[in-house]
Amino acid sequence: MKKNLIIFAGMMIVFSSCSKDFIEKSDPNSIPSHQFMKSEGDALLALNGVYQALRSSNSLGENSSLFSEQRSDNAGTNDNQSNAGEPFQFPDFSLVPSNSYLKSHWSAMYEMITRANYVLTYIDGVAFSNAETKEQYKAEAKALRAMTYFHLVRKWGDIPMVTRTLVSADESAALTFREKESRVYEQIISDLKEAAESTLPDIQPAASRGRISKTYVNALLGQVYLTMALTQDQSRRTENLQLAKTWLTSAYEKRQFANIKDIAYADVFNVDLEANNKEAIFVIEYKQGDLNYYSSIAYNNQARGETINSQRPNTGAGGRVTLDLVKDYETGDARKDYSVKYAAATAVQDWFITKFRDASTTAGVNGYGGNDWILMRFADIILMLAEVNNYLGDEATAIQYLDMIRERAGLPSYAVAKLDPTYSTKYPDLKLAILHERRVELAFEGHRLYDLLRTFTAQELVNYFKVKQQADYGNPRLSNISVKDRYYPIPLDEYKLNPEKMYQNPGY
Repeated sequence: MKKNLIIFAGMMIVFSSCSKDFIEKSDPNSIPSHQFMKSEGDALLALNGVYQALRSSNSLGENSSLFSEQRSDNAGTNDNQSNAGEPFQFPDFSLVPSNSYLKSHWSAMYEMITRANYVLTYIDGVAFSNAETKEQYKAEAKALRAMTYFHLVRKWGDIPMVTRTLVSADESAALTFREKESRVYEQIISDLKEAAESTLPDIQPAASRGRISKTYVNALLGQVYLTMALTQDQSRRTENLQLAKTWLTSAYEKRQFANIKDIAYADVFNVDLEANNKEAIFVIEYKQGDLNYYSSIAYNNQARGETINSQRPNTGAGGRVTLDLVKDYETGDARKDYSVKYAAATAVQDWFITKFRDASTTAGVNGYGGNDWILMRFADIILMLAEVNNYLGDEATAIQYLDMIRERAGLPSYAVAKLDPTYSTKYPDLKLAILHERRVELAFEGHRLYDLLRTFTAQELVNYFKVKQQADYGNPRLSNISVKDRYYPIPLDEYKLNPEKMYQNPGY
């Protein structure tokens, strides 16, 4: 195999020479993949491997903000020197195909797909004591694969798509091409529908809160259809909006609480209340005080001279917040003081993220926090329901959902708020009001970039950023953004595999 087969190297669980007796010979020092998965326990280990890959800061784990929030207008480093300035390229809109962080993100995402494919390729050959358990494992693997492809297709557009374990160089070479977005979305929908028809529990019990549930699958299907309605074939816009509404409503109706206002905003992120967090739908679990499975997000975000997040001190600026976001919080919004804080230290003098805290004795001075990383919660679903109803022309229902979130935040209803000239000038229509509410409600949770990509065309996105004040954004230069930034560049090593079939995105 060629040395530079980056994404497909991980997908080739087994590899040998391409001689005519390939099937008859095997490496005596290796275990062929199909021979490894022999028991129900092996299948569970393989499935857990997919969840394990999810934890990486290079994929979708708690410290993956470089690839989401820092590419938006919420956050981003001011440091254009550290690590050869490569992290700075993300908020600066100066990303180049050779960026090593970009390649690491791509590779980590495809590693998750590789592991999911392994489960799905070999699990049917394993005998289970309970057939329902096997079907649930398959549903989880399909949902995780769909979720990963959904992230990839929104960031890169056309992407390579593999749905089975590859066992030869020829197979890898044959699949080294970018599949069209529409085809990727078809696969995502197929995987999620099969998971939705499975026997997965509606809500996972507290002990399994880090596993896929049917509520999550339904919510993700709704989000996929909403995204397709706004970014894909416009002849099917209304159809996809209706499907989005159906699946999101189904997810919302599975909630185990009456009103969102009954769950305090701070409680959603309180490490002491995680086991009974009824708002969280799907999380990556971390274990407080555990050397191997602790969360580091609290102290990583903490600025120098501060102790609000963690007992572990930080010598840098922490998770820097743009002044543009700070100014977007309305007066009286209870979420602001919980989410952000100004660090007065001479070396910082900037805003930082305080939304994720664990200053407990158990976490201690090492900062071994227990913060679960929430991938989906009900507030997200409520605001997507506001969004989809607005696009369908049902403003009254959209406003009802919007006001559920505003009420919990201690803010006036939308009808009252839009009478305020400041509010109505910043958010002249309901679409922008919902986008604003999503921004302040879900800040730093990895949603903002996708919200912007879903709401605006490439040119509209450029216009949206260009009217912002540079002083409110920091050192990253707003003047750099152009229509090319709708997508990430294909990592250089991937493009070089086959410049024709792994063609580069425009502008790079």
